[in-house]
Amino acid sequence: MIAGMPVTDDHIHIDPVNGRGIEAAKDFRRAGGTHLFLVTKPSWSGGIAPVTGEEYREVYARTLAIAEEVRAVGLAVYVIMGVHPAEITRLAERMSLAEAESVMRRGIEIAAGFVERGDAVALKSGRPHYPVDTDVWDASNRVLAFALDMARDAGCALQIHAESGPCSDIPDLARKAGIPTFRVVKHYASPETPLTPSMIATSDAIPEMAREGRLFTMESDYMDESSRPGAVIGPKSVPRITRKLLESGAITAEDAERIHRTTPEKVYGVEIEV
Repeated sequence: MIAGMPVTDDHIHIDPVNGRGIEAAKDFRRAGGTHLFLVTKPSWSGGIAPVTGEEYREVYARTLAIAEEVRAVGLAVYVIMGVHPAEITRLAERMSLAEAESVMRRGIEIAAGFVERGDAVALKSGRPHYPVDTDVWDASNRVLAFALDMARDAGCALQIHAESGPCSDIPDLARKAGIPTFRVVKHYASPETPLTPSMIATSDAIPEMAREGRLFTMESDYMDESSRPGAVIGPKSVPRITRKLLESGAITAEDAERIHRTTPEKVYGVEIEV
């Protein structure tokens, strides 16, 4: 890797309880990683069953504690907080859909407060990436619209987890909320999305997107769960693949700078310094 060049993972989980925890973060650093965006895991990963939405405070508190542990090993950490869209399915198993929607909105509202206090840099929301009934889909879109409103009020980006494909209706939702489309990040993206794509590092589309001068980031979506080791891809993946792309000439140093520094700075309003 080029000296002074940052290597940023735009979507990663570190879980000391269910996974390798800090050892995974150390792997990322040893491979050449410098900055990571630590995303809150679903409530059930921590054994939390929300009833009112206030319970998400514990989810966020645990994420902040993990962030401090990761910083202690020499990495820059930016926290992304919010409610995983799949929570609506689990919540609706033990309460009405309207109640589930209310719980999720409260969780996002609390997350926005952490952003406003400077503890997190972005919100997380979205909609199910699996088939659901129309009423669940509609409720999920209302939660997503609410998250866009909260991101606007907090002055931050929104990272979304949603179905495969472009999500071409979401720019209209962003415009209605008054948030720039580039500040809406499609996690696990495909190249055709009009949102800012966060590309899985193994995507074959990365070299061409780089040649086109596209604004996008790279991610591992590492889940850090012992029951699914290496899923989605391992914590070393973003730095290792970035190095391979540079060494092969598939991307240039300028491309890497845009992927790992310029784009996250523009989208999240952070400073990526090495």
